[in-house]
Amino acid sequence: MKYKRILLKLSGESLMGSKQFGIDNQRLANYAAEIKEIHELGIEIAIVIGGGNIFRGVQAEEGGMDRTHGDYMGMLATMINSMALQSALETSGLQTRLLSAIEMKAIAEPFIRRRAVRHLEKGRIVIFGAGTGNPFFTTDSAASLRAIEINADVILKGTRVDGIYTADPFKDSSAVKYEHITFDEVYQQNLSVMDLTAFTLCKENNLPIIVFDMDTPGNLKDLINGKKVGTLVHN
Repeated sequence: MKYKRILLKLSGESLMGSKQFGIDNQRLANYAAEIKEIHELGIEIAIVIGGGNIFRGVQAEEGGMDRTHGDYMGMLATMINSMALQSALETSGLQTRLLSAIEMKAIAEPFIRRRAVRHLEKGRIVIFGAGTGNPFFTTDSAASLRAIEINADVILKGTRVDGIYTADPFKDSSAVKYEHITFDEVYQQNLSVMDLTAFTLCKENNLPIIVFDMDTPGNLKDLINGKKVGTLVHN
């Protein structure tokens, strides 16, 4: 097995499935099935999920709302998604723990690094909600930070595209996919993988990122089994 402990980063938008807004229950069930497959291989799994299908802090700022206020609202959106994913995983028979960067005693444990690691060691799937708990940081930054804190082997960034391309493959038919690329090459070519804060954290801590298509059944398991799926970003 190539990895023992992973951090899976999912976008909030991916939970919409074919909907325009909110959560598609079928998409949630599909993700739970994919995650269960790799859990049964003995992989320790932590998850960070965005909130863009419900609310984005940046949108609030564009509408004249204070950015800090909007970012906290976005953190609550990630908690809604995290609870939905937790429910789907538990319905499929998995044990989970939801840890929040903002204290919400009724629905989640507070984030404590040692506790998170202990849950992973016991085979529970750990979902990190509410981002970093700070405004001006994205859930990509939260994923990078949590992955480093729990000593994950890799960040698996599940998207709707099957890797990193020279250009947007939906807009440019001549775009070419990278099998692997270095952090420095991503900087030089100004490719969009994660926001710069998250990306720099991974580079400085030598934490590889694999960008792959989460919506294709079997991709996650193939990736864990060492097959070439998506694009690997490394030092």
